[in-house]
Amino acid sequence: MAGFFNEMFDEGGAKTRTHYQGFDRWLSEQPADIVARKRVEADLMFRRVGITFAVYGSEAGTERLIPFDIIPRIIPAAEWETLKQGLRQRVQALNLFIHDIYHEQNIVRAGVMPAEQVFRNAQYRPEMQGITVPSDIYAHIAGIDIVRAGAGEFYVLEDNLRVPSGVSYMLEDRKMMMRLFPELFARHKVAPVAHYPDLLLDMLRSVAPQGVDDPTVVLMTPGMYNSAYFEHAFLAQQMGIELVEGQDLFVDDGYVFMRTTRGPKRVDVIYRRIDDDFLDPLVFRADSSLGVPGLLSVYRAGRVALANAIGTGVADDKSIYPFVPEMIRFYLSEEPILNNVPTWQCRKKEDLQYTLDHLEQLVVKEVHGAGGYGMLVGPASSRAEIEDFRRRLIAKPDGYIAQPTLALSVCPTYVESGIAPRHIDLRPFVLSGKTVTMVPGGLTRVALKEGSLVVSSSQGGGTKDTWVLER
Repeated sequence: MAGFFNEMFDEGGAKTRTHYQGFDRWLSEQPADIVARKRVEADLMFRRVGITFAVYGSEAGTERLIPFDIIPRIIPAAEWETLKQGLRQRVQALNLFIHDIYHEQNIVRAGVMPAEQVFRNAQYRPEMQGITVPSDIYAHIAGIDIVRAGAGEFYVLEDNLRVPSGVSYMLEDRKMMMRLFPELFARHKVAPVAHYPDLLLDMLRSVAPQGVDDPTVVLMTPGMYNSAYFEHAFLAQQMGIELVEGQDLFVDDGYVFMRTTRGPKRVDVIYRRIDDDFLDPLVFRADSSLGVPGLLSVYRAGRVALANAIGTGVADDKSIYPFVPEMIRFYLSEEPILNNVPTWQCRKKEDLQYTLDHLEQLVVKEVHGAGGYGMLVGPASSRAEIEDFRRRLIAKPDGYIAQPTLALSVCPTYVESGIAPRHIDLRPFVLSGKTVTMVPGGLTRVALKEGSLVVSSSQGGGTKDTWVLER
C-alpha cells in the first residue's frame, strides 16, 4: 500500500526495518505448507478454548472466532519508552480531570472546558458529586487506542475508560505464538506480558477501602450472553478470584456480600464489567436485573471499591476527547507527549459547516459510539450513506465529532491471497492504583479487509501478537 507507513519495511518497501530484520530472516526460511498448517492449528486451538466475539450482522451468526495473524507487530524498546511515558501522562491527567469535575470543578471555573460539555454529558453522573474514592483514582483500567499515521507519528485515537476490553486476546495471542513458534522467542528478546493478571490483581487490591488488609476481590459480569464474557471468565480465572453476576451479590448492614456455599462473604473490591446504568437499580435503571440494589450507598460510604469508578465514562466521551491536551497542560503543567488526532466538534457552528462541506473526506463518529458502530468513513461510503449522515448531523450536531481520514500504518498480514499489508492500531492497557503500571505492548488489531480502516473485532477485524523488544 503506497502512501502508508509500513511497520516492517521502509518507505520504498525494499529494506526491512532494523527491529524486524531477525523476524524477516526467520519468515523467509519457513516453508509455505508449514506456515499454513500452523495457521490452521491456531484456529483450532482458539476454537477449543472458546475465544470468540459477537460480530453483529455476520452471515455466519453472532459468534465467531477473532482471526489471529501470525506476523507480529514489533515495537523497538526506545519507541515503546516514549509511548509508555505518553500513556502514563495522559491517564494521570484523565484521572485528575474526573476527580476535579466531581469535586472542585477547577477546570470549568478556569474556562478551560465549557460547563455544558461536562454537566450535560450523558456519561456525567451527578450521583458521584463529592464522593471520595481510594487514591482519587477513577480509571483504574484504561485501554488507550493508539494509531500511527503520516511519516510514522503516533496519535491517540480514543480513550477507553469505562469497561475496556481486549486484554485477554493480547494474552492469548502471546501464548499462541509461543506455542506455535518457540524458536522465535529464543532468537528475540521479547518483553513478557503474561504477568498482566498479577499486575491487575495487585492494583485492585491496592484500592480496597481503608483499613482492609486482605481484601476480597470479585469480577462482576453481565453474564454469559455478553460479547466479552470469555474475557471476564478468563481474567477471573487468571487472577484466582470469583466471577460473579449481580444476583450473586447483595447489600446488608452497609456492606456488599457475596453468596457462597459457606454463607455470605464480604466483598471489598468489584472489578465491574457492567455499564453504570445497570449497576444499581435503586439509582440508575430501575429495570436492570444485572446490578445490585443499594450498591451505590455502600460505595458512597467508602465500604466497597469499584473499578472502574462510576462516572468515569465522562472522560472517554468523544466530545471530551478534544480537550485532553488542555487537561495535561492544566493539571500537570506539561506539554502532551502523545498528540490527539485533529478533531472538529460538530456542536460548534463553524466546525459543523466544515464537516458538512467535507463529508466525503472525513471520518464522523457519534460522541457516545463504540466498536466501530455509528460512524461514517467518508472515502469508503456511498453517496446515499453520506447524505444519510448529513441529515443526522444537521438534526443533532452535538452528537458527533469529525476527524480527518488518517493514513493508518500497515503491517504485513496473512490473508487469503498470501502476505499483504493491512491497517493496524494498538490498544495498550494502563493500570492505575497507588502507582501507574502497564505491560509492554498491548493488543494490536488489524483490519483484514483490503483498504478497510476499521480494525474493531466487532466489525470483523483480527488481532496480532505485539512484541516490544527489550534491546
